[in-house]
This record gives sequence, structure tokens and C-alpha cells, in this order.
Amino acid sequence: MKKIICSFLFLMAYAGFGQHSLSLTIEGVPSNAGAICAAVYKDHKSFLKFDEVYKMGSEKATEGNTIIQINDIPEGNYAVAIFHDENGNNTLDTNMFGIPKETVAFSNAKMKMFGPPKFEECAFEIVANTEITIAFD
Repeated sequence: MKKIICSFLFLMAYAGFGQHSLSLTIEGVPSNAGAICAAVYKDHKSFLKFDEVYKMGSEKATEGNTIIQINDIPEGNYAVAIFHDENGNNTLDTNMFGIPKETVAFSNAKMKMFGPPKFEECAFEIVANTEITIAFD
């Protein structure tokens, strides 16, 4: 019985090992309308695909700065995309050409003239609890 309990405790400790939190400070939020939504991606194949988001988080928009906390992230490389969902419909609104109508931003990179940055340009490493700042320009 002791071996079973020890094994169970070991598995519980192992399952929680390497899980970290990601704190996102979003600067330059233009208004209190709606929410700020964040999507965390694990690789270039899933990057910016709405159906392949690894982790999500959102908070009510606060003019100036908004903080979003995302928990239970294992060590690895990640990229974050955020948008200001001003109308609160939980969707990134785009025009007929797929260009966002709502403000978007990325970790470590900016929107390019002809599209979004690549995963590699946005990527950062998580090895412990991590805080990053992303600015709406």
C-alpha cells in the first residue's frame, strides 16, 4: 500500500512539474470597450490558426494597460497573438480580404505591410514563470 501511495504522489508531483504561468501586460489599449484576447501557439504549423490555439486567455479591456494571466504552460517555445475585441463578439473581425478590423499585436514582432509575422519572429522561451509586454501601436 505504501508503494501505491508513493507512486501516486510521485505521479502527481511529476504532472505538475515544469508547469509555468505566463503574464502578459498589454500596453496601449485604446479604450475600456470589450476585451483583450490572447492566443498562445506552440509551433509554426498552428500559428494564427484559430482552431489550433494551444492556450487562450482574455480580460476585460482596461484603457492603457490590461494584464492577462495564462497558467499551466510547460517549458518550451511559444508565440502570442492578441487582439482587442472591442465589440465583445469573441471573434477577430476582418474585412472581405481577411485583414483585421480590430487592433492586433504579437509577442516580439509587429504586423508587416503584407501580413502577419511568422512564428519564429514572435517566439520566446518559457523555462519558468514568465512576464512579457506586448504593445498595441
